Amino acid sequence: MTSTEPKSWLPLTQSEFHILLSLATTPRHGYGMMKDVEDRTEGQVRLGPGTLYGSIRRLVERGWIEEAGDRPDPELDDQRRRYYRLTGLGRKVAVAEAERLARLVAAARSQRLLAFEAG
Repeated sequence: MTSTEPKSWLPLTQSEFHILLSLATTPRHGYGMMKDVEDRTEGQVRLGPGTLYGSIRRLVERGWIEEAGDRPDPELDDQRRRYYRLTGLGRKVAVAEAERLARLVAAARSQRLLAFEAG
């Protein structure tokens, strides 16, 4: 599939969405993505190397992420690391998935499956 319509790709896999979330604010290398996902989910989601790098390959092929040209100071980083960043299409897909998930949470709340938040 090579559609540029973000909603045509939904729903995303858990690993795809977490990788896009990880890259939403800053370029990261693979290990940085793994740590970010683990930290953000308080250890509930862990991306193994096979899942992570297979997902990265697919996301690059779809045009959602790309290798970033900017790198940290070479004195502070390993030159073999590849850094990735979201593309415009990748950001649109991530937003579409976040909106889809928000609608699901709203539906769960309306059916009293989740408590309403105060204030």
